[in-house]
Amino acid sequence: MIACAVPDVFTVPGYRRVIRIEPGDGRIRALLEDDLHAMVVELRHAGERVTGIDAYMDRIPWTTCPGAERVLRDTFIGLPLAEVTARRDKQANCTHLHDLAVLAAAHAGDTGPSEYTFAVSDPCRGERILEVRRNGATVQRWTEQDGMLTEPEALTGQSLLTLRDWIGGLSGAPQEAARMLQWAGLVAHGRTLSDTDKHAALFHRPSCFTMQPGNVEHAEKAAPTKDFSSGAMRPLDGLRERFELSRS
Repeated sequence: MIACAVPDVFTVPGYRRVIRIEPGDGRIRALLEDDLHAMVVELRHAGERVTGIDAYMDRIPWTTCPGAERVLRDTFIGLPLAEVTARRDKQANCTHLHDLAVLAAAHAGDTGPSEYTFAVSDPCRGERILEVRRNGATVQRWTEQDGMLTEPEALTGQSLLTLRDWIGGLSGAPQEAARMLQWAGLVAHGRTLSDTDKHAALFHRPSCFTMQPGNVEHAEKAAPTKDFSSGAMRPLDGLRERFELSRS
């Protein structure tokens, strides 16, 4: 099979995501936008403990998603920052709000902002390229063929769903970037699903707030998706301003 030449995955059709982390005095804000979501989490803290969380869902895939804001507050308010971890009641939460809260807590001591940009190419003869950059510099770049990773060599033969141990063996910024690229690569599959397929997938397993029994039966398609790879828009444009307006 002839490989699809993708010298710069940010220039070809595909999924885009931007996550920006903005620390402040006693609070830290994490903003996310991609094809399917536009969300903000602001975590407030006093010393080493979470004192409050504000969540804002500007664009969501399902009408039931806003109910997860209460679950997020119940999950994390009052905890030490060190205990805002990736495995705490994640399936009961909106996974995106949950992971933004975890990311915010991890960066609570930062002195300046950080921005992660993600691109996952649309499948070309079964091949996808996945890349994440931090503040403009590439941190991870993977190649996937028919659902199995082929590059880098350390990942050959694995899938996005089997990377837990490999990611666990990393540390610092490379580990954080790898975990988020895995997350983005899984979400990117949504670009190739019809609305019917997306709704059917809700009932596969209760892996997030909307998929929980009692919620999933009421879920309806919400905001339309956006294609940021067309170049007409950039993720996060205006999101901070809309979040601040929502609180006024």
